[in-house]
Amino acid sequence: MVSRNRRFVLDRVIGASGAALDFLVYSLLLKTVTLNYQAASAAGCASSTVVSFFLNARFNFKMRDRWALRLFSFCVVALLGFAASAGTLYRLVARFEFDKYLSKLAALAVVVALQYNLNRLISFRKSPPANT
Repeated sequence: MVSRNRRFVLDRVIGASGAALDFLVYSLLLKTVTLNYQAASAAGCASSTVVSFFLNARFNFKMRDRWALRLFSFCVVALLGFAASAGTLYRLVARFEFDKYLSKLAALAVVVALQYNLNRLISFRKSPPANT
């Protein structure tokens, strides 16, 4: 139980770092490059996905096997998260004309629980013991 709580708390810290990076990249691209909010969101998501994977693999789940497969599944989960984020952003910004920055924060909140649970169950599940 302590290990599970520790893992959840560490994942939240890593997740918060990833979400902060995502929001930072998103905000910088909106302000400096005047990129479309969906494209800026995709860039933020991509940057945070890579950082979050390596931090989670190394410090949280302590996985050192099947890196390519784990990274692939992590990216698939991130793509699902991005789809949820893009849908949320579209509804809030295009349909309801909410602020792009507050809408991004709301989208991140929607995605956090989804991605944590999918990555815990898929990307970072323990490998079955080798047959000897």
